[in-house]
Amino acid sequence: MKWITRERPKIDRIACPWLIKKFVDTEAEFIYVPFNIVLSKAKELNAIPFDIPNVEFTHYNQESTFDYIIKKYQINDPAISIIAEIVRGADTDRHDIAKESAGLWAISAGLSYNITDDYKLLETGMIVYDALYSWATHLYQQKHLQNSPFENLLHEVYNKFLKDKKHSSKTPSWVKDLKEIIQDQIDTQFTFDLKQISNDLNLNPSYLSREFSKYFEDLNFGDYVRKLRIEKAINLIENSSYTLTEIAYMTGFSDQSHFTRIFKLHTGKNPSSYRKRIQKSNPDTKGK
Repeated sequence: MKWITRERPKIDRIACPWLIKKFVDTEAEFIYVPFNIVLSKAKELNAIPFDIPNVEFTHYNQESTFDYIIKKYQINDPAISIIAEIVRGADTDRHDIAKESAGLWAISAGLSYNITDDYKLLETGMIVYDALYSWATHLYQQKHLQNSPFENLLHEVYNKFLKDKKHSSKTPSWVKDLKEIIQDQIDTQFTFDLKQISNDLNLNPSYLSREFSKYFEDLNFGDYVRKLRIEKAINLIENSSYTLTEIAYMTGFSDQSHFTRIFKLHTGKNPSSYRKRIQKSNPDTKGK
């Protein structure tokens, strides 16, 4: 099977070939050509075009081509679900989706800058995604300092120093404004754009990303938003008759599997088990 896309790949055009080779077709061949001849070359070479507009394998709404391939070929692998968020965030400049997205973008941009041969770039990128897959499969919950008692002790002391410093300093005025912006979005359409929010608050995006956790429960922007979404989901599960699929959509999750994974990460239970427990403890909710 041949696949073809535009030249000079960075995120999706490296991630998708890796995904296809690993889960769809180990013998797949990938071709990079100038954007304006992708479709004509696809017909000539009988290749499948991807990651360009107006073809099947492309972006849909706010999801990447990587997301579409997962759905198209029904790839059910928890590690791939983790990687999909990282790729989506890196490929769409929404680094709040996953804290690793900014790092993936930096590595991908640097590789593209250093390697001018697209096929050598693909070969090197495959190694990067193999490493990312191993991390997502085996090391997702592991922290860098957890295996070093001395460094861990220094880390704890440093964190305590930061917390003490936070409590002793005055909370900036933008914190209250940002909480209101986030709550407004949580209650409406769930479209979070850190760059746009930074502009609204007249703050530098890098400063906001760096300072955010100091005033928002030691969480980064993406984790804090996910926490609020789960809190809203819990309220809907406990006090409404909406289906879990409807609740996933209403709380801003791209699909129910993503919702289930994040819900379990925060509560220790999947949404259906949580609802059953609530109904069992409160018989009045069974009729809702």
